[in-house]
Amino acid sequence: MIAELTRLLSPENVLTEKEDLIPYSFDGTAMLKKLPRVVVFPRHAGGVSAVLKLAREHRMPVVTRGSGTGLSGGSVPVEGALVLCLLKLDKILELDPRNLTLRAEAGVVTQKIYDAADAAGLFYPPDPGSMKVSTIGGNVAENAGGLRGLKYGVTRDYVMGLEVVLADGEICWLGGKCVKDVAGYNLRDLFVGSEGTLGVVTQVLLKLLPRPAARQTLLATYTAMEAAAETVSAIIAAKIIPCTLEFLDRKTIRCVEDYAHAGLPVEAEALLLIETDGHPAAVADEAAQIEQMCCAHGAVSVKRAASAEEAARLTAARRSAFSALARVKPTTILEDATVPRSELAKMIRFIAQTAEKHRLDIATFGHFGDGNLHPTFLTNERDLDEMHRVEAAMKEIFDCALSLGGTITGEHGVGLAKKAFLRQQLGDASYALLKQIKRSLDPENLLNPGKIFD
Repeated sequence: MIAELTRLLSPENVLTEKEDLIPYSFDGTAMLKKLPRVVVFPRHAGGVSAVLKLAREHRMPVVTRGSGTGLSGGSVPVEGALVLCLLKLDKILELDPRNLTLRAEAGVVTQKIYDAADAAGLFYPPDPGSMKVSTIGGNVAENAGGLRGLKYGVTRDYVMGLEVVLADGEICWLGGKCVKDVAGYNLRDLFVGSEGTLGVVTQVLLKLLPRPAARQTLLATYTAMEAAAETVSAIIAAKIIPCTLEFLDRKTIRCVEDYAHAGLPVEAEALLLIETDGHPAAVADEAAQIEQMCCAHGAVSVKRAASAEEAARLTAARRSAFSALARVKPTTILEDATVPRSELAKMIRFIAQTAEKHRLDIATFGHFGDGNLHPTFLTNERDLDEMHRVEAAMKEIFDCALSLGGTITGEHGVGLAKKAFLRQQLGDASYALLKQIKRSLDPENLLNPGKIFD
């Protein structure tokens, strides 16, 4: 099979030596690693199709991969797997300003898509924390979110069409440029968030928006986390939807400031980073209302960014939270339990209580505006006793999130890391339906087997 892959793709696009395979044996998820049998780099959908047909002939599992930044183990290989890396499908094929769309291959880095739209006076809103590295195909596979999710939604909300290669090598195009299209089942959305278990996304047609004319960034400082949570509820109740509404707890603030030197107040118990965008007059009005509500709900200070450079520095500091926390202990486990916004204060209190109960170091930050929290375990995987306590605490946090009407994942996906909790969230009938869909599209279970469910 290796010889046939080499013939199909050329030798430089096929890796088989152990030292070459090691970088493809893990993703951004802690403690998950498995060496693949081979890694291949097709350059177009036809190459992907040929690889899938060959893998099917040899009954070889296929794990699709972009940059490997995922945080649920979605691109971690299984035993003896072929890793299908799409980084060489890296072209923006079309930017259509008349229809406000952009078509790109799956290996294009998300930041490059944002920059291409921005250069044309347009706006691609989804902004996962890894957007400078992650690929659009990976964003689609995981239905990635980001800081702007409160106002603008997640990746699914901007996917108008997909080129998908199915398990048998058949190439399909789903969707198109029509804003309205209700012909048949919505197969396009079925593949968004499917984590490579139903097919391989090779091209994406994305919706763009007009670029906002103005932005204003505010930083609110609190002595109590509950007050910050109540501020968020008040802002939403006032029918104001900021572009971003981010939260950092005390531990995260100190780690980020030590790492990024952004001028954050390290004595604060909590920070809210808020950005409003749109028409200049609307932005000015919203910023004034938000500042007033922050003060009314316990903020000890509210600072407005004086320039675009200062705003960018504050946003960059928030984006560095994971990197900053990863310096504290040998192992960093970033989770993403999500609850309705009305339950944020309860969830934050529970995380703090759980950390104390299990004698663990947990920092919490996240997208407060959409209820998406990132409890981050700072630990050491070599300490087996501590890892048992981490597992127990994680289960309790997910149990609490579900009891509050939440979800086990708001943006990272299920992959390997969350699959033990999925049936609990969905219920038996919905869980069985997922398996029926998988069997229909991948009857031999060759596409990313063992992810989402066994």
